[in-house]
Amino acid sequence: MKQMMSRVLAAAVMLGVAAPAWAQLGMLGKVAKTAKTIADLNISEQDEYEIGAMVSEKIRQRYGVVQDKSVHRYVTLVGATLATRSSRPNIKWQFIVLDTDGVNAFAAPGGFVHITRGALALLDDEAELAGVLGHEIIHITEQHTIKAIKKSKMTDLGIEAGAAQAPGGGLGQAAMEKIAGKAAEMVMAGFGRNEELESDNKGLAIANEAGYQPLGLSGFLMRLQERNKASEEKQGLFASHPEMKERLDKLASRAKGLSPAGTATLAERYSKFIAYEPKPITEVAQVEAGAAGLAGGGKTGDKSATAGTKEEEKPKKRGFGLGNLLKPGGEEKKSAQVTGSGGSRGVDTERNAKGGSNPALVAVNITAADIAAFKKEGQLK
Repeated sequence: MKQMMSRVLAAAVMLGVAAPAWAQLGMLGKVAKTAKTIADLNISEQDEYEIGAMVSEKIRQRYGVVQDKSVHRYVTLVGATLATRSSRPNIKWQFIVLDTDGVNAFAAPGGFVHITRGALALLDDEAELAGVLGHEIIHITEQHTIKAIKKSKMTDLGIEAGAAQAPGGGLGQAAMEKIAGKAAEMVMAGFGRNEELESDNKGLAIANEAGYQPLGLSGFLMRLQERNKASEEKQGLFASHPEMKERLDKLASRAKGLSPAGTATLAERYSKFIAYEPKPITEVAQVEAGAAGLAGGGKTGDKSATAGTKEEEKPKKRGFGLGNLLKPGGEEKKSAQVTGSGGSRGVDTERNAKGGSNPALVAVNITAADIAAFKKEGQLK
């Protein structure tokens, strides 16, 4: 068991170019010649991971990655502690810190959890970090992105039914790339009310089971609400979430029903590894919508990343397009105009935040013994 956990919880490893899923998995099904929706296709766990790897690459190209191994190791240990309590402990969990002052977190299919440097700066303790990571973990375990994608018509994504799955089974590479483009848009747009409330509820549960004070997420959300009080539009983590009062009420009600409730907050340990200072939302540097950095055009540019979502699946925003925010290889070009936020301008300041220039993953390998020692030090379960 220990050996298995050691392999499973190796996080933020360097990703090579993966072979097509059908080449790895062999005979999984027949070619879906009559398939009309993505739900008609067989999306295996390996397909899900490969889709998530593509989405993560797009996110990392957009925001860059903090090149600090100690920060990544700490975040990974917290995340792994929670992942072992989740319904899918054995997938290839990876925890990645994005290099931007924007306050956000993104869950890509297959186990890729991203949290920004700006979000870490706004957190007060480890229990709050556990609350945020637990929430994102549930988006992955419940396959919120994959389930939403399955509602899409293949023709809307430009996928030919006959080529959607490879002859040996599994997704064809072209179909996988199209689906990854759609998934990236969905991950950036955020989830709907039901998915967010489910992630709040189940994320709180796994954080509590690990021994953390269960209202860590609530404390962070209230601080985030204060940060965004002058904004005309919902920002970052708020963009498509339920109304804050509803979320906080449900979290409080859920916490009251826990027995026993966790007590660990671990503020001192958090401050030992995380020393970032939060920037007011009015001081977060922005990449102007329409500038070269948001219009894409990186080395691996691909029109598939702009595959649109249905109108009801998008958060309603003014003056800012998600399709222009995130494209494969979407490095911010030198010609992109970067400015201060200047307050709310009908733009999602957190998502539109300027990112770092290095998208490379930071290799962190942890073992079951590492997790056990981390729990013991924090008096976690």
